[in-house]
Amino acid sequence: MSRSQRSDADQSHTDQSHTDRSTTHRSRRNGVFLLVGLAVALLLAAVVSSFASGSPDGLESVAESQGFLDEGRDSTTAGSPLSDYGTAGVENDMLSVAIAGTAGVLVTFALGACLFWFVRRRNGSGGTGGSN
Repeated sequence: MSRSQRSDADQSHTDQSHTDRSTTHRSRRNGVFLLVGLAVALLLAAVVSSFASGSPDGLESVAESQGFLDEGRDSTTAGSPLSDYGTAGVENDMLSVAIAGTAGVLVTFALGACLFWFVRRRNGSGGTGGSN
């Protein structure tokens, strides 16, 4: 093997090594970003949501002022354990809202993660750190 062929092979190996490190660094950065985002969302759901206004929301307020509030039907999930921004069976209102908010964030995060995993698999990158 000539000197220039060895140099090309060394350069190719160096480029691949750099790409692998860059991909690993990017994956780690993305993981940290997702975890921090999840932590902030959980904090907001568990703590800040307890201080939300107890007044009717905009749609409910308009329905009441226009006189058709009583014509509305309950949602099909009205009897579920996490309906109406609370948790059934939990007497403490702040804790009830915190549990419901935390559950909502975790379910939404899990569904989003599954969706992204499915789309990534479908596009063929297969979690290899590719750009797809």
